[in-house]
Amino acid sequence: MSLLTRARFHVSSARLDQLPPPGPPEVCFVGRSNSGKSSAINVLAAQKRLAFSSRTPGRTRLINFFALPDPLDPEGALGFLVDLPGYGYAEVAHKEMAHWGDVLGRYLRERTSLAAVVLMLDIRRGLTDQDRNLVNWIAPTGRPLLVLLTKADKFAYGQRVRAVAAIRKDLSDIGALHVVPFSATHRIGLEEAAEYIERWISPQVVP
Repeated sequence: MSLLTRARFHVSSARLDQLPPPGPPEVCFVGRSNSGKSSAINVLAAQKRLAFSSRTPGRTRLINFFALPDPLDPEGALGFLVDLPGYGYAEVAHKEMAHWGDVLGRYLRERTSLAAVVLMLDIRRGLTDQDRNLVNWIAPTGRPLLVLLTKADKFAYGQRVRAVAAIRKDLSDIGALHVVPFSATHRIGLEEAAEYIERWISPQVVP
């Protein structure tokens, strides 16, 4: 059974100064408001409603922590999955977008317990300017980046291969880059993605 299926809601924070103190490894999920981020977290955790998506894209403005309990320490956690607010929704006010862009950037650059980043990209859209801006925050940190090309079921196998190659080329400046075609509904790329995340949370997964 995957380590990720143990995920449980831990805390929500509206500001960086409300986050739990840095501690066990964190793997954060980030992407556009309609990139399928919540669906990906839920299917990776084998839970239907662990992560919630707002009915109105762009409205969710909380940083949500999901703890992966340590079976050897009931009071502790092996690590956390962190759901960051979505970005790029056109109807959100420019001032608000700038504020949350700053929050995302500071978390990605400054969070000492951040072990890796999972970036959700719609395979049909590829890398947008806003996605590239976010990657520019990640690149200097040297942290691993897992790109999940969501809604991969919309593409035939050959198209998926070409999409992966295009993203690898676009993000060639990222040293530790992994690109996986992914579909929450068709469970494409699920095991591969889970393996990366488990390795970053706990290199030797406790059974």
